[in-house]
Amino acid sequence: MTKTSQSPSAASLLAWYDRHHRDLPWRVSPPMAARGVTPDPYHIWLSEVMLQQTTVPAVKAYFAKFLERWPTVGDLSAAPTDDVMAAWAGLGYYARARNLKKCAEAVAADHGGRFPDTEDGLRALPGIGDYTAAAVAAIAFNRQAAVMDGNVERVISRLYAISTPLPAGKPLMKQKVALLTPADRPGDFAQAMMDLGATICTPKRPVCSLCPFNNACVALALHDPEHFPVKAAKKDKPVRQGAAFVAVNGEGEIYLRRRIASGLLGGMTEVPTTGWTARIDGETGTDAAPFPADWQAAGTVTHVFTHFELRLSIYRAQVASGSNRNDGWWEPVTNLEAQALPTVMKKAITQAIPRAFIKASA
Repeated sequence: MTKTSQSPSAASLLAWYDRHHRDLPWRVSPPMAARGVTPDPYHIWLSEVMLQQTTVPAVKAYFAKFLERWPTVGDLSAAPTDDVMAAWAGLGYYARARNLKKCAEAVAADHGGRFPDTEDGLRALPGIGDYTAAAVAAIAFNRQAAVMDGNVERVISRLYAISTPLPAGKPLMKQKVALLTPADRPGDFAQAMMDLGATICTPKRPVCSLCPFNNACVALALHDPEHFPVKAAKKDKPVRQGAAFVAVNGEGEIYLRRRIASGLLGGMTEVPTTGWTARIDGETGTDAAPFPADWQAAGTVTHVFTHFELRLSIYRAQVASGSNRNDGWWEPVTNLEAQALPTVMKKAITQAIPRAFIKASA
């Protein structure tokens, strides 16, 4: 077994964090804490939900937009679901938005607008799993909870040279995180681990010379930190086919409809499309069009979901004004940005109407 000159120390990491923490809009930094500022559980929960599968730079603008529209969890709970879905559009993983709304409603209705302050209490809320419960408990309420996201997995796997491939290695990694998490400042420790993984212990070319754990890191002692974490071989993503139909009327309106509430992109707005899923192809020709029209091919778009790649054949048709349908509505092209359109639907519309999402002044 490879030995290091020191054992990992939470104190050394916290000292590094005090000097090198990232300033993030939802975070109470060490200088802020010293001035008596305390974390807002609503801010911590909102940011953690947004950050799942999404980068910090992408989340910042959405976080600011949500707080401007819904400053408290009570405001969010009272908001129309369609408005929340529209505000979320572009962040992806739309089940998060549906669960966000359900969780806000539960906090407002069942907890008087105050988040539970324990892991168990948080985990009982809609849409909150083990990771989010631990993160909110630690960061918002200073509970000694083991918080492990992708950054922390990388740090801990290198620190102890854990060779069990992910995801099988997660239980051992979490056990190590739990043993290392201090009773004092557990929230700062969790954020320090995240920052270390994001800025120093990066996937490629980690800056080990600046790491507060460099004298305790087994992977560094083995001269091979980039080998960790070990990951199981990835399976090739299946490719699915489908079609999308962009109808425009004489008033400059586009035909939209709403997807069913459950399943992929549930509750989001779409242009009519065929019955593709992660498991099956949809039809790709005009025989599957939602209504008769002079449908013209407008090219194809590709969109990569977590578990599959989708290739959509795009068709466009100009239809007469006053063409009423009972399964959707006509929306001005100039108002598309306000709709709950996921990225794949924006791609489809842009393929048919290249300037659909470009402001008139642009």
